[in-house]
Amino acid sequence: MIYGQQPISYKDELLADKSVRRIYTNGRIEWRRRRSDGKVEWQSNSGETGVDEVLGDQILKRVFDNGHIVYAREQGYGRTAWSDGSVTVNESSFGGRVGIILAGVGAAALMGSVVPPPDFMTPEQEKELRQKAAQSSSDGGGDGGDYSSSDSSGDGSSWGGDSDGGSGGGAGGAGGWGGDSDGGDAGSDFG
Repeated sequence: MIYGQQPISYKDELLADKSVRRIYTNGRIEWRRRRSDGKVEWQSNSGETGVDEVLGDQILKRVFDNGHIVYAREQGYGRTAWSDGSVTVNESSFGGRVGIILAGVGAAALMGSVVPPPDFMTPEQEKELRQKAAQSSSDGGGDGGDYSSSDSSGDGSSWGGDSDGGSGGGAGGAGGWGGDSDGGDAGSDFG
């Protein structure tokens, strides 16, 4: 997968009903809500719907209602790389100028260190990541991702997980995500 394209930035807005509206620079809009099981339900302005889940080890899973699955990996600094080759950047997590600057230099300066997400995972691999994350959180630590409670956004800044939209799996369309997985937090990509 080549990650040289311009990242797709987004900002999260916490709404009065505790849901999150995620607005991408490519025109995509998602409305996100965290479920009681920690997963995030979303729907987009293009009519797509689905569920995002933080699996653990910075891996996000986006399942579209049509059954299509896209994985993402949090890269740090609000960046999420998607299995479709897109990269999303959460401007909300930095606030103001810093987010805009990082998004602007992201393709050139930050993309050299992109660790790609898996293209496919077996149910056993997903289960192992969930168990590892559960063990880590019971030990008092998190999974180390931007999502833990996953970018996810309980208060508007933690709606988590990448796990972030892009074109296709990300914030784009058909794959469509842009994981940090999440209801949309201002703190993580998968929110």
